[in-house]
Amino acid sequence: MNYTIFGESHGPAIGVVLQDVPSGILLDTDFIASELSRRATGKNALSTARKEADQVEYLSGVFEGKTTGTPLCMMIHNGDQHSKDYAPIRYLARPGHADLTGFVRYEGCGDYRGGGHFSGRLTAPLVAAGAIAKLWLKEQGVCVSAHIASVGGISDAPMDPVSPDMEALRQCGLGPFPTLSQEAGTAMQELILQCRAEQDSVGGVIECFVTGLPMGLGAPDFDRNAETAFARQLFAIPALKGLEFGSGFGLASMRGSQANDPWILRDGGYATSTNHNGGILGGITTGMPIVFRTAIKPTPSIARPQNTVDFQSKTETTMEIQGRHDPCIVHRAVPVVEAAAALAAMELLGR
Repeated sequence: MNYTIFGESHGPAIGVVLQDVPSGILLDTDFIASELSRRATGKNALSTARKEADQVEYLSGVFEGKTTGTPLCMMIHNGDQHSKDYAPIRYLARPGHADLTGFVRYEGCGDYRGGGHFSGRLTAPLVAAGAIAKLWLKEQGVCVSAHIASVGGISDAPMDPVSPDMEALRQCGLGPFPTLSQEAGTAMQELILQCRAEQDSVGGVIECFVTGLPMGLGAPDFDRNAETAFARQLFAIPALKGLEFGSGFGLASMRGSQANDPWILRDGGYATSTNHNGGILGGITTGMPIVFRTAIKPTPSIARPQNTVDFQSKTETTMEIQGRHDPCIVHRAVPVVEAAAALAAMELLGR
């Protein structure tokens, strides 16, 4: 299922157009709304005060409550913009943002307000697209769930990569701060609030599990590689800067006798007794849970003085970013990572 996300952070609306949507998906609008609510802002001191209703308007591709199979267009109106906050810094390259790279790429014609098309606001339609994928995947017996693995070095309780408790993950995902351990979650939130008080921000890691995908999906070549399918979707998330499957970079410090996943027979089929490779070998799914972790960088918008350049006058200067910003976006990014993973899983299943 191909899709195109459109709109800007401070434009009238944002949205997504999905191509090749399977016909007959029962459009559970309550579920889609709940997925968007999980990433919503303005709920507490852990996120930006910007409040958006994020109500989806279905413009095409739906009839009598089901997808038609023709292009599905979903639009979300913007309503709570403070565009004036960005006028004084129009030509200042905010460190960690795409202001200068976007200015050069689009020859100065881009919408600079709130980051324009580069804004994390554009993850709302991505979540909506992922919700459609989740509805279809549920019919195929595939489940996608994630949790906060760590924030600022504080780690959540581990999840078994061989037999993950997907219901526990689903339940923690319904809460305002999706960790398996309440104690770890409390410590993470205290750190986030400390960073806010210090006019700073913090990043973290999200761990995601996909169960129900059969063995044999994907191929070793780039275009059909299972790991590539996930990477292609995940790196559409603006703040995502790292990705590892299974034990990931930890494999580099293991020996082969530790890193190899021994094959076993289970329920008339094949399985592995460990899952260090994250459910993918040779670019092909093994039938084990797909396990990956994503690194989410600290929110680049901070109120501290930072060195930068004015790309209109071509001079070096300093700036302090004003406005409404998240001290941490990791907890809001969990449903976004799930959405991207759902779209990748749908692609691997051939739709």
